Parts: sequence; C-alpha cells; structure tokens
Amino acid sequence: MSLLKRIESARPGTGPAATPGLPAAPGGPGVPAPPSGGPPVAPAARLMTSGPVRESFRDVKFRIQNRVIQDLDPKLDLSNQVEVRRQIEEIFGKVIDEEGLALTRAERVRMLEQITDEIIGLGPLEPLLRDESITEVMVNGPRQVYIERSGKLELTNVVFQNDDHVMRIIDRIIAPIGRRVDESSPMVDARLTDGSRVNAIIPPLSLVGPVITIRKFSASPFTVDDLIRFGTATPEMFDFLKACVEARLNIFVSGGTGSGKTTTLNVLSSFIPNDERIVTIEDAAELQLRQEHVVTLESRPPNIEGRGAIPIRELVRNSLRMRPDRIIVGECRSGEALDMLQAMNTGHDGSMSTGHANSPRDMLARLETMVLMAGVDLPLRAIREQIASAVDLIVHQSRLKDGTRKITHITEVQGMEGDVIVMQDVFVFEQTGVVEGKIQGRLKPTGIRPKFVEKFEVMGIHLPPGLFGFNF
Repeated sequence: MSLLKRIESARPGTGPAATPGLPAAPGGPGVPAPPSGGPPVAPAARLMTSGPVRESFRDVKFRIQNRVIQDLDPKLDLSNQVEVRRQIEEIFGKVIDEEGLALTRAERVRMLEQITDEIIGLGPLEPLLRDESITEVMVNGPRQVYIERSGKLELTNVVFQNDDHVMRIIDRIIAPIGRRVDESSPMVDARLTDGSRVNAIIPPLSLVGPVITIRKFSASPFTVDDLIRFGTATPEMFDFLKACVEARLNIFVSGGTGSGKTTTLNVLSSFIPNDERIVTIEDAAELQLRQEHVVTLESRPPNIEGRGAIPIRELVRNSLRMRPDRIIVGECRSGEALDMLQAMNTGHDGSMSTGHANSPRDMLARLETMVLMAGVDLPLRAIREQIASAVDLIVHQSRLKDGTRKITHITEVQGMEGDVIVMQDVFVFEQTGVVEGKIQGRLKPTGIRPKFVEKFEVMGIHLPPGLFGFNF
C-alpha cells in the first residue's frame, strides 16, 4: 500500500471504508465523534487545552493525528520505517508546541505511539501484537477486544472508533496479499508479516460488526524443555515420542481448537534427523522446522474471480513427486486425509499430521469421515484397514478448564480385529483433583508395552528401562 493510501486509511472518517457525513468531533472538522453508547472517558484522561474547551485524550489525539497526516510528505517511502517514524515524531512535536497542549511526558509518549500505530501499523492492535505473553487476539466489533493469555480469555480496554475503523485495519492487513473483503466476499483468511494467522468476517454475516481473530505466531518456537516446563508432557513421554519419530512411525496429533496441536507437531518435527528431505504442507505456514532440507508448501485460496485455488489435497499429491523422506501436513480437514493415508502406506514412513478430535478414538472416526469426503466409493472396512495400516500412533492433546494444555493420551494403533480398529493407550493423564482452580494430576505410563518397540531395537534405538512402568 502506498504512503498516500495508507495515510488516507489512517485518517479518521476517510478511506475506502469510511461513511460519508460523519459528524465532526469537538476537536475539529473531519474528526468523527466517539460512537454513542461508548464507555465514559475517565477524568484522568481529560486534557485542558489553551482554550476554554475541555477535550478527552482521544479527541485531542484524533485532532493531532489529522494535522500530522496533513504535514507528512506523501512521497515518503513507507518501507523506510525509521525515516517515517522520524518525520512523524518531528511533526508531532511541532504540532504539540503550536497547540500549546499541557501534556504530561507519559501522555505525550502514549499519544505519539498511538498516532504512529495508526499511520504505519495496525492501530489499536499494535500493543497487543507486541505483547509476547498474548497468544490470540479477538476483535468482536469496535467496542469489545479479547485476548488469550496463558490459555485464559481476558477482556481488554482496547476500543476502536467505530465499524469503519475496524474495516480500515482489515483492509490494511489484506491489501499487501491481494485479498479483498466486502459484502460479496465477507470472509477472508490472511497472514501478517510475522506469520501470524488472521481471519476476518464482516456484516452481513457478523451481527456484531467486523470481527478479527489473530492467532499469533511465535518468533521463537517452543522446545521440548518449554513443554516439559509448562507441564504439557513429561521427559519420559518425550523420550518415547523422540524414539517414535526416529523409528519413522506415522503419527497423528489430535485435539480440540486451541489445544496446542501445531506446537506439539512442531516439537515432534524437531526430532527428525537433519539428513532427511522434509516437505511440509499447510493452509497457513506455521511450522518452524530447523532442519536444513525443508520444502514448505502453502495452499492457495481462490482469487477475486473465484478461480485459481490450490487445495491441500493437490499439494499432497504433488509432494509425492518431490522425493520426500517425510511429509508433514499441518492439518487434515477433508479429502486430503485419503492421500495422506495412501502416502503413509506406500513407503513414506515417518509422516505426521494433525486433526480436530475429542479423543484418539474420535480421531480415527474423523479420518474415516474425511476419507469419505474425498468422494471415493470405498466400503467402511476397506477405509478402516487403510487407517489401521497407515497410522501407528495418536498423540492427543487437550486444553483443560484451567487453561493448561496437556498431552492426555499417547495411543498405539495396533491393527484390526473384525471390523474394529484396536487401540491401546501407552501414556495417559490421570486427574487427581483441583486446587485453587488449578487441575492436579499426573502423566503416567499405563504399563503396556507397545508392539512397535521391537522396531526400535532393530533400528538401534534403546529406551530406558522402566519407561512404560515396568522393566523389560
């Protein structure tokens, strides 16, 4: 987006999403008045200007922002963030002095940051995106912004001016990647420059105004030590999972939305030896593999005309012609499950993926459903035989009521008995109680020795005695 367009979209009451005829705020013409029904401005947030009119911090900010935008050089190169910030700071200081505003140092710094965020950033969302403790940002219309921190939802005091303000931020997110959102196409998926995943849905589908959901992307991916520290799993469980990855078992990570499946898949992927060729396939690239030989593929949605979509299923089929040692699919949602199972059954051992399910048994049922979604006319028994033959292990993860994320089951898929797929838990989470709102429990082995342990021995992988709750 050019500087001129970005400035226009930052200008309150202007830009492509602006509503004509907005009333002027007390601070000056062209500035929209705060929406009716909004929270009252606290006395501490009120400022006394040189004149007799008392204005809120927000009104003054909009007025100063207008003047800064007017004085900025429209030919300024927006990619030169340092120069843009320098000009904004210089013009801001000059305007403040001319207006004779009685601002404290803290108010002056806060106002400059907010104006800068509006002009070259994502406005009110910028402080939330900079906070590394926040994992998700949810904008439910202009007056309600939630965050997720430590697995718990919190309502913030962040507000937008109105629906148009939220729409301008959405436009700013999707413009660089050539997407659009309007009444004819009211839903859009996008990605921020740091890799964070964004979903936006607007009226008439949303009845609360424009809604933005941002799944933040961690600059430094979690490691085994991090997950052990969080209590997600025990060192013994990761010793076992490391052996499973090195022995080239096919693994599915299952769990509900926000349970940490992708994080766990990323950690499991870190166990893959560095001398293997890995092909990753995702809707939005979230995996952060550290190996040298990684090919990252990303599906493509349809263009504005509704053409040109490349789904995950097509990428899975194409990956088979790329000589992969391992195929990692970020998430199986539909017919690509059939192609994934066929790859697992035709020499691409050690492949991994994730899927939404409430338990390991549910994951198998979901795989059956997804295979049927591929449009093939296969009897159910044949599908189950494919699944039992392809999948060796299911790692199930849950987000518990206290917000913690734990691997609750590591389950072996043993094979078929009649028309039923036989499964056996190797590790389970046993809840023992609740203390001060925190769920207490332990991750423990079941005492069952998996059948594929013999494969470990053949490959020279030796697990510590007593790992499964007994010596063998």
